[in-house]
Amino acid sequence: MEKEGNAMRAMYDSKTKTMDDHGIRVFLTKEAKYQSWLDVEAALAKAQGELGIIPKNAADKINEMCKLENIDFAEMDRIYQEIGHGFVPFLKVLVKACGKETGKFVHYGATTQNIQQSAQLLNMYRIHQKLVKVVANILENLADLAEKHKNTVMAGRTHGRHAIPITYGYKVSIWINDFIDTIERLREAEKRVFQIMMGGAIGAFNSLGEEGRKVQQRVADILGMHAMEIPSRNINAHKIEYIMNLALLASNCHKIAEEVYTTSIEEYGEVSEGFKKGTIGSSTMPHKINPKLSKGIIANSQKIYSLPQIGLVANARPFEADSSSYMVFEAISEEAISLIIEIILRTEELTRDIIIHKEKMYENVLVNKGLDNSEYIMMKIAEKIGKEEAHSLLYRLAMESITTKKEFAEVLMQDEKINSVFTIREVEEMLKPESYIGLSEVFANEMAKKARLTAELIDKQTSS
Repeated sequence: MEKEGNAMRAMYDSKTKTMDDHGIRVFLTKEAKYQSWLDVEAALAKAQGELGIIPKNAADKINEMCKLENIDFAEMDRIYQEIGHGFVPFLKVLVKACGKETGKFVHYGATTQNIQQSAQLLNMYRIHQKLVKVVANILENLADLAEKHKNTVMAGRTHGRHAIPITYGYKVSIWINDFIDTIERLREAEKRVFQIMMGGAIGAFNSLGEEGRKVQQRVADILGMHAMEIPSRNINAHKIEYIMNLALLASNCHKIAEEVYTTSIEEYGEVSEGFKKGTIGSSTMPHKINPKLSKGIIANSQKIYSLPQIGLVANARPFEADSSSYMVFEAISEEAISLIIEIILRTEELTRDIIIHKEKMYENVLVNKGLDNSEYIMMKIAEKIGKEEAHSLLYRLAMESITTKKEFAEVLMQDEKINSVFTIREVEEMLKPESYIGLSEVFANEMAKKARLTAELIDKQTSS
């Protein structure tokens, strides 16, 4: 099988070849593209046959012949070289395959973009169904992580520095929340995105009139898609919406990859990508183990973010149709799909095989020797002296600990006001990171449950 769009594709590396593609990459081939053209032509003939627009026996014969093995691709290429049209050569060989009498009714009342756009969206819909199932797997992976590490204490960080303690399960709960919101956007947009356009040359059903509307709806029903209300070739907002939703999905994956890429650096050492013995990271440095999954997610995500902007510019082209706009949307749609497939497949494996170093997380959360819990002590003493005074007090003591390099516990217990409110044992307990994790465990449990319910719903919806 030959892949489509070599110039406009995802960025691949050696890792790409070893990943489970969940049956998705087959839809990126030329064979899949041409079969989607055939599927739409078959649905058009079937709908027109049912409505009496073309003979029923002709519709049946066209459906029988709309299979790849019936198409003479060598002849199609020869005709293409002769006439230079991107779709007519395909039509000519399909007409020839159907025979002289039946061939009269192939592509009846349709224009090139009716078939090509509808077919591209049909193929994208098939990929979409596979993608959301992989997202369901990611949600299951994240649910496992959240539950397993609901009490794994680590440093919560803001602006790149320690803030207050959290658990790794809480961090994962945030990722789950992002994915659930994004998958809801993707599923809700299906009725607007995956639409059939059968309005003829300019979208006003000039050749078929009211019957054309019925044909379009029936084609949509046959293919399991939706029908455009006004099938104008100048309407492209639904494509931009989908690409934007894919960019948001990529951003969810990108967020995880950036965390893994950074916190797997030796100075952090908190997580590692799953590692298979024998994997080589460098041709010159024998010790190198690189974050291969993460780097591919990061690189491909940055590329996909540029595509909605390109679509917005192309969307403004004037009049009822414009081939430059069509070229842009065909290209960026293919590229977005190629990119998100690479991103999602990498994220599924990353979240499934990630290694969490609990001991290192706890070691890192202790690096400030209790200062990360200063808010906890402040809020406790505020019950006695008020928030404003408590903040001033703890700020002064924290800065003293930092500038003098004294242990925070020592500085606290040397303060008269702290001494008057808390015992040494109470201060020591309040300085333990695990004593101030808020609702980290609760959120981890709640979102793990929600992730599994969402994944279960996706499986049911995509299996029906």
